[in-house]
Amino acid sequence: MAEPSSQHRSGPSALIRGSVAWHVAAAAVTLVRPHWWPWTLGAVLADHLLLTAAGLWPRSRLLGPNWTRLPPAAGGGGAGAIAITIDDGPDPDVTPRVLALLEAHGARATFFCIGERVARHPGLAREIVRCGHAIENHSQRHLHRFSLLGPRALAQEIGCAQQTIAAATGEVAQFFRAPAGLRNPFLEPVLARAGLRLVSWTRRGFDTVSGSAPRLLGKLTRHLADGDILLLHDGHAARTAAGGAVILEVLPPLLAAVAAARLTPITLRTAADRAGRH
Repeated sequence: MAEPSSQHRSGPSALIRGSVAWHVAAAAVTLVRPHWWPWTLGAVLADHLLLTAAGLWPRSRLLGPNWTRLPPAAGGGGAGAIAITIDDGPDPDVTPRVLALLEAHGARATFFCIGERVARHPGLAREIVRCGHAIENHSQRHLHRFSLLGPRALAQEIGCAQQTIAAATGEVAQFFRAPAGLRNPFLEPVLARAGLRLVSWTRRGFDTVSGSAPRLLGKLTRHLADGDILLLHDGHAARTAAGGAVILEVLPPLLAAVAAARLTPITLRTAADRAGRH
């Protein structure tokens, strides 16, 4: 069983450290100048609003480390590389066809899987790994209220998914993506203890909402460049006018565009391994 990759964290982010200091200062001022309480309360509320806004911005690094692009050395040997990440599966109707398309193009992808779905379809999860792709942690249940959970509930959601993925595939997830990318200040310490890196994306096509393959392709390939992390969905995928999952229609031209740009789709694990050698 693979071990989780080592992490290089330097403790809480500057925003979190500043927030703690702000709360301490507000408490001290209130003790010395009780009649200033409306101002100190307002300052604390403003701080909480800032923390909330940081959690609602999926690509933000204000709450801690967050991969929005691949590390500079990820391509290996000076070649360009991107990561295609596929969320919310595995789906027994869609994922096998996604695997076939990736295989036809010689591409590798990272699947951020929901623990409950892995438990329902362990054979499909093993097939993803057997085909040379990586499965990472997308929480156990993909709760809409994930960003409202406290430390214990976050640890349970993430820990259960880790155990489920390991039991099904023999692999330990090394990366985590929050449901919808939304999080709160409690998440980073939980990820640090679990040995997980947070990943968001460079761009996404909103393919759980739009079934227009041309529109999605345009969003995903606009300014396509080395280091991009692209987001698609095999689970919860929107349907095209013909009734199929839109990822199945957009993936072939996307992979063709990636090849035309002389970029290689690699897994996030490969990117981390290559970056770690430099």
